[in-house]
Amino acid sequence: MKATYSNAKYVEWLNAETMHKNAIEWLSDLKFMKDEQLFFNDLIKSYTFQLIDSKHYNESKVLIDKLSELETKTNLLIESVKTHKNDLKIMADGIDQPKEEAGYKKEHRGLILEINDFVKQYRALKTAFFSLIKTIKKEDKQKHLIAKK
Repeated sequence: MKATYSNAKYVEWLNAETMHKNAIEWLSDLKFMKDEQLFFNDLIKSYTFQLIDSKHYNESKVLIDKLSELETKTNLLIESVKTHKNDLKIMADGIDQPKEEAGYKKEHRGLILEINDFVKQYRALKTAFFSLIKTIKKEDKQKHLIAKK
């Protein structure tokens, strides 16, 4: 997936409080995504036989690999956001440090773009994964209905 970059110069106008709120929101969202990933791993365990079925193997392998990749990226982003949040003191200490403040704003701008791109990838994975599980559940239901006749 190709990242699209926009010119996020508005970060220059954000104050320390707004950037702090952004970081807290990002952490909350990323931690929720991490919990969802645990749910996906449980689904994978529950539907292992159906996922390795030759009919779904290729698609499920791609999705599981992508999930693993996004789990790693989630952990890295959580650490980056935590560090970024802790470095906020540069903006809030009342000392005029133009270079450090500009660097912090540049880092914040980069995180905005990186997290937005990550969220798009994550949502696409969720949609594809739930679609696959839905298809598997429909097939199982049809098999059970046929077996009962």
